[in-house]
Amino acid sequence: MTSYKRCQRCGAQITQGGIMGWNNPELYLCTPVKVDYTKSYYIVGFEPNATMATAHHMLLYGCGQPGSESAVWNCGEMAGGSEESGSPCGSGAPSQIIYAWARDAPKLELPEGVGFKVGKDSPIQYIVLQVHYAHIDKFKDGTTYDDSGIFIHYTTKPLSKQAGVILLGTAGYIPPMATEHMETLCDIQEEKVIHPFAYRTHTHSLGRMVSGYRIRKDEKGADQWTLLGKRDPLTPQMFYPVENRDPIRKNDRLAARCTMESNRTRITKIGATNEDEMCNFYLMYYVEDGDPLQMKYCFSNGPPLFRWSNRETELNHIPDYDASHL
Repeated sequence: MTSYKRCQRCGAQITQGGIMGWNNPELYLCTPVKVDYTKSYYIVGFEPNATMATAHHMLLYGCGQPGSESAVWNCGEMAGGSEESGSPCGSGAPSQIIYAWARDAPKLELPEGVGFKVGKDSPIQYIVLQVHYAHIDKFKDGTTYDDSGIFIHYTTKPLSKQAGVILLGTAGYIPPMATEHMETLCDIQEEKVIHPFAYRTHTHSLGRMVSGYRIRKDEKGADQWTLLGKRDPLTPQMFYPVENRDPIRKNDRLAARCTMESNRTRITKIGATNEDEMCNFYLMYYVEDGDPLQMKYCFSNGPPLFRWSNRETELNHIPDYDASHL
C-alpha cells in the first residue's frame, strides 16, 4: 500500500515575522520532518507544490539529525551565524540530497521496485526541506502567504532496489566577458554496482549546457566516455531519464561539465545567491540487494585550478565539443 506525506510548509513562517530585519534580497529556509525510527519506509515519488515565481529552488535532504532544533531556520550561506541559522543537516550527522526541484519541474516517480530507504536501519532519520527564495520583498509586509513544499509518496512494503543520488559540482569562478568550462571528476572506489536511471542539471543564469559522463578505460587504456545526460539548465530542472542505463562499477569514473557564458563585467563566483553561480549535475541510481554508495558528493575546485585537461587527471579522448553542445 502506498501512502502520502507532505513536507511541512516553510513559507508560512515568512508571514509571521520570520524575515523582520532581514536586509538581503534572498533567503534560504529549512524545515524538518522526523521519520518514525521504528519502521522502514521507502520513498517512491516526489510531487512538488511550488512555482518558480515564488521559489527559486527546493532541495530535500536525508539527515541523521537536522541542522537546528527550530521548526524553521535560516539555512543559507547568507545566514551570518544568527541563533536561528544552521545547515540543513546537523554537523557530523549523515547528510545526502534525495531530491531537487527548480523551474516548474513536474513530479517524479521512481522506477518500479525502487525507493529511498528511510527510518529504521537507515542513516536517514529526518527529511529536511530547503526552500530558496530569490526575492522576498513581497513577503515583508506580512500579507503574502506561501505554502511551497513537496508531497512525498512512500510505501512500507520492503523494496530490494535502494535509490541513491550522487551530486557532482564545482567551486571556482567565471571571468568577466568569457565562456568558461566548470568541470569535475571522481573515481568509483566502492565494490558496488549502481544502475543510473535519472539525471538533473542546475545552474543559475549563466549556464548554457551541463553534461555528465561515465568514463571506463578499455584494454588499450583509452577512455570510453558514455553520456549519462546533457541539457540546457535553463529549461525545467527536473530529473530526466539517463541516456545510457549501463551499470557503473568500481574503477569507473564520473565526470561533469557546466558550460558558462558571462556578459558581466565582473567575476562571477560559485555561491548561494542569484548573483553567484552554481554548477551541479545530479545522478540518481539504484543498487540491488544492498546499500547505496557511501559517496554522496563529487566536487572539484573548478576553474582556474581544476580542468579535465589537467595532467593529473590522466584523461584522454575528452569529448570537448560534444560536452558543451546538444
